[in-house]
Amino acid sequence: MGFSACGKNPMALETGKHEDEAIYEVNQRNPSVFRIAGAAKRRSNPLPERHGSSDLRSKSAESECVQDCGSREAAEQSVTGETRVNPMDMEVRGMPLQLIRNDITKVSADAVVNAANSSLLGGGGVDGAIHRAAGPALLEECRTLGGCATGDAKITKGYHMPCRYIIHTVGPRWRDGRHGEEEKLISCYRKSLELAKAYGCETVAFPLISSGIYGYPKDKALKTAIETISTFLFENDMTVYIVLFDKPAVLFGGRLFADIREYIDDNYVEVHSESYKERAVRQLAREDSPYFFEMKISGSSPAEQKLELDDAVRMLDESFSQMLLRKIDEKGISDAACYKKANIDRKLFSKIRSDRNYRPSKTTALAFAVALELPLDETREMLMKAGFALSHSSKFDVIIEYFIKNGNYNIFEINEALFAFDQCLLGA
Repeated sequence: MGFSACGKNPMALETGKHEDEAIYEVNQRNPSVFRIAGAAKRRSNPLPERHGSSDLRSKSAESECVQDCGSREAAEQSVTGETRVNPMDMEVRGMPLQLIRNDITKVSADAVVNAANSSLLGGGGVDGAIHRAAGPALLEECRTLGGCATGDAKITKGYHMPCRYIIHTVGPRWRDGRHGEEEKLISCYRKSLELAKAYGCETVAFPLISSGIYGYPKDKALKTAIETISTFLFENDMTVYIVLFDKPAVLFGGRLFADIREYIDDNYVEVHSESYKERAVRQLAREDSPYFFEMKISGSSPAEQKLELDDAVRMLDESFSQMLLRKIDEKGISDAACYKKANIDRKLFSKIRSDRNYRPSKTTALAFAVALELPLDETREMLMKAGFALSHSSKFDVIIEYFIKNGNYNIFEINEALFAFDQCLLGA
């Protein structure tokens, strides 16, 4: 789902003033977007440190994060107007599969995958860009490898790239989809991930293989990439970035994009066309409104009031963590199956399990609701446990509602849609 849950790689940060914090600078062209700038330590062939605050200390381009997702991380306003957050409080490190918009030569990871040609001697597009960024020593090592077959992968040092290794894979040329193109593309991702695992990589960045001059349709290429990588991540602990260069809508299937756009128009726009008074009355009447319980009690009998109050107290007694664990038991699935399906890593899930009062971000809470395939009313209840609600005044929320109402709980497909509409992704 750089792009953290919000569109840019959390590891792709510019040099800032302090090593242990990220600085959010308001984008003057769009007040709803923040740009993150953070400290970067330049190292020769740097291997990112493991899942600490230093994950955010890397050399790369700036990253944007859309506020609509309702993230809960505490922010402190400085005298200069900069908003500062401690990266240790950010949950973005807990998402195993992330979509990011960036220049792949600037993404810091243990391994960066190169969409190479069969000679491995450099070419155009991503291949040429990586060779230029890594320097002439990369070409010298590639000369010793004897080329690479379509669907296979080979590995070299990273040289001047912000990674330890470069994995070179040769994607298929698109003909008509009936000549084994998909099988060969799947093999590219699998072989690259297996190599990364064999060399102890914890973070891997992929381009959208074969979608350039090889002509593979971008929406099909993205679908294959997400399905293959997510299957691998169900059995392995690794953080994988799919690095995209195109505008989001270009990569998303036309029919589903149109359906979601129509649903947004029917639900999101009508809220903004209401008068302030009409909107206030409608919101007060909603069951997920904090005032609904008070309104309901005011018209109830004393006996009903006591029963409803007891129900309310019981709801307060169950925290988000407790409800999550209860629902996992009720669904009869394992913890691992739940957090992997939610695009959450094991470390974050362990933290949630061990802390009864853990307060997740909205994207994390919704990811678990989707993984558990909760209906809309139970999704709202789980969000309330975390201190959030769904609202038709948020495009992000309307998209989530669309998928739940249509019974589509594929979190990676949901994240594709969120990415296409420039919204935060589900996950940590």
